[in-house]
Amino acid sequence: MKKLEAIIRHYKLEDVKTALTGIGIQGMTVSEVRGFGRQRGHKETYRGAEYTVDFMPKVKLEVVVNDSQAEQAISTICEAARTGSVGDGKIFVSSLDQVVRIRTGEMGEEAI
Repeated sequence: MKKLEAIIRHYKLEDVKTALTGIGIQGMTVSEVRGFGRQRGHKETYRGAEYTVDFMPKVKLEVVVNDSQAEQAISTICEAARTGSVGDGKIFVSSLDQVVRIRTGEMGEEAI
């Protein structure tokens, strides 16, 4: 089993959710996060004063999938979230040792 953590732009969330649902991904967790990568934020002007925005608002999408679905889910997220501009985000892939559904006690892939 794999855990995919995708950091994407806010306005791409609905596109990514629709695309993942279309390939059979049933569950996901979404969090609003702030951070920066290579772009290191940007400068803005407010009432004549310039200031630097270091941490950019993003959305973190977490999905757990079977090993057989991982590559398809990764490519689906990439296609749906890509704008071609700096700041499109990243996907982190981790292996999971165990998943347990609390309600039923199911374990492993049955719990996904």
